[in-house]
Amino acid sequence: MKKITFYAVFLLFIIALACDKKANSKDKETILKGRATILVDETLLPVMEDQVDVFESQYNATVTLIGKSESEIVQLLSKNKQQLAVLPRELTKNEAEIFEAKKITPRITPLATDAIAFVCHKNNKDTLIDLQNVITFVQGKDQSGFKGLVFDNPNSSTVRYFKELAKVNALPKEKIFSFDTNNEVIQFVAKNEGMIGVVGVNWLFQPKPDMTDVVKQVRILSVKSSKTKGYVYPSQENIFTGDYPLTREIKMLNYQGFSGLGMGFASFVAGEIGQRIILKSGLSPVRIPSRNIVIRKEIEKKE
Repeated sequence: MKKITFYAVFLLFIIALACDKKANSKDKETILKGRATILVDETLLPVMEDQVDVFESQYNATVTLIGKSESEIVQLLSKNKQQLAVLPRELTKNEAEIFEAKKITPRITPLATDAIAFVCHKNNKDTLIDLQNVITFVQGKDQSGFKGLVFDNPNSSTVRYFKELAKVNALPKEKIFSFDTNNEVIQFVAKNEGMIGVVGVNWLFQPKPDMTDVVKQVRILSVKSSKTKGYVYPSQENIFTGDYPLTREIKMLNYQGFSGLGMGFASFVAGEIGQRIILKSGLSPVRIPSRNIVIRKEIEKKE
């Protein structure tokens, strides 16, 4: 009886071990399989959500996107609480110190070129804006003629971008407004004439279904700068050629330190299918996807 009991327990142990190995093998992360969490600058969230939908439909992978402000993402990366992010800049040497200490070399993959756009209420007659006026406004010298400047988030990449342009450490306290998301900026400008919103162009060219009508209530402004010959609209062509003055390169920052799902996802976005999704979103792809043209030898005759 004892002998039978021993064999039964041993058999159960072998089965459990086999199941455990099978589960571990199933959950093991590779470049095209497993689970991964990616932090995404909120200004880029719509296009990255589209990328994930297609990626997950083709591979046995689950990618969770977390939209946050640039400042929050940098803090999480620099503390090694996350290892994957999509940002319009790379980490500085000080920010990446913890990874250097662990001898982890980042994999940086260019994904697209994004643009920052200005929007106003649809009833505003003027659809042009001088970048120098915005810079002067951010410096606290109100000579712009508009009621206020509206940002998505005090810690966002757009705020950091304009603070660097204006060479200031902080924004003025008067006539500067900020919310949490790009959609909130668009909604506010759509209801308040004279306000100028600052948003990622992706939110305008690729709005969510519940934002389609709201986006129609605002106008996208053409921008003039010291580097342009005139006023330039943030069209996909002008972003690609660099004629539009407020562009920035979007990159995938991978600090995993091994060949994981982050590498596979970055390769997908930078590849043929991913770049087509970028093209459709209104942003400028890193490389123009190829086109397959079928040439027929004979023209069909219709009777």
